Parts: sequence; structure tokens; C-alpha cells
Amino acid sequence: MSKKIIHTNNAPSAIGPYSQAVKFGKYLFTSGQLGIIPATGELAVGVEAQTEWALKNLGAILSENHMDYADILKTTVFVADLADFAKINAVYQSFFASDFPARSCVQVAALPKGGLVEIECIAAKKE
Repeated sequence: MSKKIIHTNNAPSAIGPYSQAVKFGKYLFTSGQLGIIPATGELAVGVEAQTEWALKNLGAILSENHMDYADILKTTVFVADLADFAKINAVYQSFFASDFPARSCVQVAALPKGGLVEIECIAAKKE
């Protein structure tokens, strides 16, 4: 097995020396996605909108690898303020029909570009 770099123009480009995602075998490891609107390159306004765009950006990366939200095994959610947990959770659950992935959620001191939420995932192709 070898690793393959995954990139799509339908999600924000990396803002540093990293890839949007790396595929290894049947697994896809994404970098954290902020709530950036790809068409403008700007953060969406508010934690709900940033959560929605972070998840849409993950979806675009998954789609580039012929995957979708049902293929996600684990997410990590980074938040600037845990007081926003309920708002983030309400948006988050709307992206998953059932069989929710495993998840960690942690408050961090700061996120790039002043983001309020960042989400990364590990996904795998169905066998």
C-alpha cells in the first residue's frame, strides 16, 4: 500500500504545509476543516454556519474519494468555546442519518483564522 494525496477545489485549499486528506488503503484521513466558504475563502458567520461549512467541506473531500458521510468512522471536533456544544451538535447530527461515527470534542485555545469550530475525520471504504 502507498499513500495518495487527496485534493479537491470544492473545499478550501490547505493554508499551510499539509494536504486536505491522505488516502492509505481503504482509509481516508482528513485534515481539520474550518467553516470556510470555498467560493469566498472567508469564514461563515456564527458557530452554526461554520459547523455546517466545516462538514460540507469534509463532504467535498470525501466525495473526491467516492465516499460520503456514511463512510466516516471517527471525527474530532475542535471548538473555541464548549458553551457552543449544543449548537454544534444540532448541526452535526443533521449530516448523519444513523450509525453515528465515534467522536471526540475538545475546546482549544484558538483555531486558525479565528475559527469557532474545526472538524477532521477518518473514513473507510465499505467492504
